[in-house]
Amino acid sequence: MEIVKTKIPDLYIVKPRVFEDNRGYFFESYNKEAFTSYGIDQNFVQDNESKSGKGVLRGLHFQKPPYSQGKLVRVMNGAVLDVAVDLRKGSGTYGQWASVELNHDNKWMYWIPPGFAHGFVTLEDDTVFFYKCTNVYNKESEGSILWNDPDLNIDWKIENPTLSAKDKESTLFKDFVSPF
Repeated sequence: MEIVKTKIPDLYIVKPRVFEDNRGYFFESYNKEAFTSYGIDQNFVQDNESKSGKGVLRGLHFQKPPYSQGKLVRVMNGAVLDVAVDLRKGSGTYGQWASVELNHDNKWMYWIPPGFAHGFVTLEDDTVFFYKCTNVYNKESEGSILWNDPDLNIDWKIENPTLSAKDKESTLFKDFVSPF
């Protein structure tokens, strides 16, 4: 397993070692010892999965403390452009974002620590997205930043995604008061 730093501290791309042969493939999707060696000493308490058609955008979501979540995300089928935005007000990268393409071929994962907004857009039909969370979902703690916020200027590589009503009405970054 290779854990790769991104331009934002504490946000990592995880590249598993994949063993393939005529039967298929095998890889280790999580190893506590490997993650701990990079300072990611987390206890995962909830797993989530979603399936979406091409062009669906989910995000930018987060949960406020004390229910903030770290997420280890990956694609089981299909492909996404996955985006994380630093919402940690004391961070030198506050308001900056990083993205990575996750797909069923590369089998990469993305570690998004607590204090980040997270979203993804599907690049293929029947995309199955999986994530491990460090805290349980709490509706009263959920929040979101507008996916196409002009101050964040995220390049989603799509102009008219399919959105939920909630994601169409999210907070502008300039009006956001970070609880992190």
